[in-house]
Amino acid sequence: MLTDKHDLVHELPEHRDKIHQLKLSNQHFAKLFDEYHEVDHEVHRIETGIENTSDEYLDGRKKRRLYLKDELYRMIKQD
Repeated sequence: MLTDKHDLVHELPEHRDKIHQLKLSNQHFAKLFDEYHEVDHEVHRIETGIENTSDEYLDGRKKRRLYLKDELYRMIKQD
């Protein structure tokens, strides 16, 4: 199964500069950004068969990734 990674800069390329600025200036944003990428990499490993887990666990990780993306996007648009 081929899956796409969902790294934030590729998901929101129009906000590349803002993402970079927030990563440097906002510790909370940087923490959420790092967590988002950790979860995204984990989902990618599961979907490509590198790691095995239950469907429920994968669904939970996808929901967490979406929540983090929404929070990060809200912070990007807020400033």
